[in-house]
Amino acid sequence: MRMLLPTLSDISSPAFTQALQHKIDNKTKPLGSLGRLESLALKIGEILGSDAPVLQDPQLVVFAGDHGLARRGVSAFPQDVSWQMVENFLAGLPAGTQRPGLQVCKVAGGEHGTADASEQPAMTAAQCQQAIQNGINLVKTLPGNALLLGEMGIGNTSAASLLLARLAGLDIEVCTGAGTGLDAPAVQRKTAILREVLMRHPDAKTALEALAAMGGFEIATMVGAVMQAAAERRVVVVDGFIATSAVLVAHAMQPLVLQRCVFAHRSGERGHEFMLQHLGVQALLDLGLRLGEGSGGALAWPLLQAACAMLREMASFESAGVSEQEALPIGETCPTVVI
Repeated sequence: MRMLLPTLSDISSPAFTQALQHKIDNKTKPLGSLGRLESLALKIGEILGSDAPVLQDPQLVVFAGDHGLARRGVSAFPQDVSWQMVENFLAGLPAGTQRPGLQVCKVAGGEHGTADASEQPAMTAAQCQQAIQNGINLVKTLPGNALLLGEMGIGNTSAASLLLARLAGLDIEVCTGAGTGLDAPAVQRKTAILREVLMRHPDAKTALEALAAMGGFEIATMVGAVMQAAAERRVVVVDGFIATSAVLVAHAMQPLVLQRCVFAHRSGERGHEFMLQHLGVQALLDLGLRLGEGSGGALAWPLLQAACAMLREMASFESAGVSEQEALPIGETCPTVVI
């Protein structure tokens, strides 16, 4: 199977960025006083190519998958929790596999989820490519100009830790955390199992090879979704550790995807900080979250809306008839005004 990845173009434009920054700087506020909201507005404006950006029909997609490695006890919960949680997400919808809001994109035939990566590759190369293609195809059907990533899959913090260790060249110990709530001894056992997995797949060195050997179907599908959304210049809102691992793989394959990504929060999962550092990005929030499921993206969403509203609607000094701050001669101070 030959995989055709979306083509990404460089969206950076120094002239447009300079004009956008000038517009932000001349809003009726002290220079830089809105802090990172200003850099967020600049980022969204660059992605959408607009100095008056509007976020339309945002799509929060939760990618779910089972992991064969979960049978090794790397999670505090059994594998069945994955489908039970998906049922919970869909609560209130009529029964059946083709419910509104549910897309079935299985790639392992009659099997549920990936193979146990401690015994064999988690997926074949063909399965990995099919999962990526599923993500590409899915995004093509979605409306709007913003994609919020979420995920569900017992064992997927292990897959994300493995991808981080291999692609960032880090020791697995610093990449491995508590996941769904393991205690310290259980984290040590998890780390030992993940070290076994890395040793079993020494030749899985490229991003695609590592993804197939040690990743998850939901992560691979997210990789395709990220690439297609980036190609369409959608704003990609990245949730936590697992969603960022998909961006880590996508970035290794198509570096320009980072131009389109906004990172919602820094997870409480240990490896996420190192993943963000490796990508050279900073997250909007730091709340100690490690729930996944798109929760961080949903919490950060109002900040994106506020950034766009500031850029579109906040008056400029010129339009409001307000004088801009003038530089004072050295030694002079501003007068105190008491009303």
